[in-house]
Amino acid sequence: MFTAFDNFPALLIWLPLLGALPAFLLRKEGAAGRWALASSLVTFTVTVASLFFQGEKHYALTQVSYVWLPDFGSSFTLTLDGISWILCLLNAVSFPVILGSTLGTCRDRQHVFFGLMLMAQAGLNGVFLSADALGFYFFWELALIPVYFLASLWGGERRVQAAFKFFIYTFAGSVLMLAGILWMHMRTTDQSFSLASFYRTSLDPVEQAWLFWAFFLAFAIKMPVFPFHTWQPDAYEQSDTAVTMVLSGVMVKMGVFALIRWLLPLFPDALKRFDEIAILLCIAGMLYASCIAMVQDDLKRMVAYSSIAHVGLMAAAVFTVQQEAWHGVLVQMFNHGVNIIGLWVVVSLIESQLGVRKISQLGGLAQKAPSLAVLLTVIALANIALPLTNAFVGEFLMFNGLYRHNPWYAAAAGLSIILSAVYMLNMIRNVFLGGTNDLTDGFREVSFRHRAILALLVVVILAAGVHPEPMFRLVEDTSDLILKRVQSR
Repeated sequence: MFTAFDNFPALLIWLPLLGALPAFLLRKEGAAGRWALASSLVTFTVTVASLFFQGEKHYALTQVSYVWLPDFGSSFTLTLDGISWILCLLNAVSFPVILGSTLGTCRDRQHVFFGLMLMAQAGLNGVFLSADALGFYFFWELALIPVYFLASLWGGERRVQAAFKFFIYTFAGSVLMLAGILWMHMRTTDQSFSLASFYRTSLDPVEQAWLFWAFFLAFAIKMPVFPFHTWQPDAYEQSDTAVTMVLSGVMVKMGVFALIRWLLPLFPDALKRFDEIAILLCIAGMLYASCIAMVQDDLKRMVAYSSIAHVGLMAAAVFTVQQEAWHGVLVQMFNHGVNIIGLWVVVSLIESQLGVRKISQLGGLAQKAPSLAVLLTVIALANIALPLTNAFVGEFLMFNGLYRHNPWYAAAAGLSIILSAVYMLNMIRNVFLGGTNDLTDGFREVSFRHRAILALLVVVILAAGVHPEPMFRLVEDTSDLILKRVQSR
């Protein structure tokens, strides 16, 4: 008997997509924002409720498939397993927080802004759920195109240049990935775009080599991995804060997810040849971004470089092909999204009141907003993986996997922990502690709505830090299955 939850993977795409259509038509001041927030809350409710309706089914495999382009060997196939579910949960949690924390911000053409935001949410869920290469590419672009317009139409004075740079980088990566997908399609025995057919395809070493780099470059640009990261700080700084939250909290996970779902299982022989190069690029990016973050005077750029370092660790851990490292990566993708969005909320609150983001111009905010200082401190400590916070267990497992692969790599990557503690603690001291100045003396406590949003994030941080087992149970079966496929090939 058909129920809505039988087609739950499709609901995760259709709900935000259908919510976007009325948003484009709501021109009354504030109406589109309230509608988008309500729509995102419906998606969140359905996502969480599905656990109670389906229980252990989410730890196995849920798949729906519709006829789409049969003449081209492509179907609209969506697969929900532990990996895709935890990322869809991150997406469902992130958008109500993002929209709720930035609701009321002065923007022109609000109906367009919020309609594009919901389209991006639909595209992101499609990326995490697609089990068809053509569908995966379609949703990859569906997620990127709205964000390009969001970044170019709203934000700072240099937003157009930053968005154009973002577009050039991602478009180049998308072209490489599309070429690789079409080549793989021609090499399948059944001329299919399905992920299962791609897994069964035999490729010679030369094909694996160039396909590996075509896919890897597309994913590396999106994460981003050094040296393909240069679009990110400018895009984060110049974009509207809500867009920056989407980029750093959810969208960068597209690349890490794609490494696990697509790259490594498809090209295991090339992985053995190039894994060291990939890991070294990731570690170099971690250290470089951490050093740059230490000397930043702009809060947005500091958080942007911090994100590069954390995502670099995830990517490096993926290439170790170690079980504990993969478990840590999958849990950390969710936890990093929560932490980084919390930091962006605080940065947005400071900028909206004072009109500045320079650390050197701030100070003493804890005297004026003690609750904000406490909440920010917990989030910042989680960002440096303090024990009993959500990031600790994931980072511990990733470093453990990196150590098993090569102790020297783990030692080099471990320096980023020290550096992250330096720049985060310095930020807390210089922004919130000490005496106020002429600028910060007028700062006032933030609204109840923003305190409630940050408090909810802190609850998630502490709950996941104290009791992370449910998230590991969610991802471990799917992770181990893909890992065995990579190792057996």
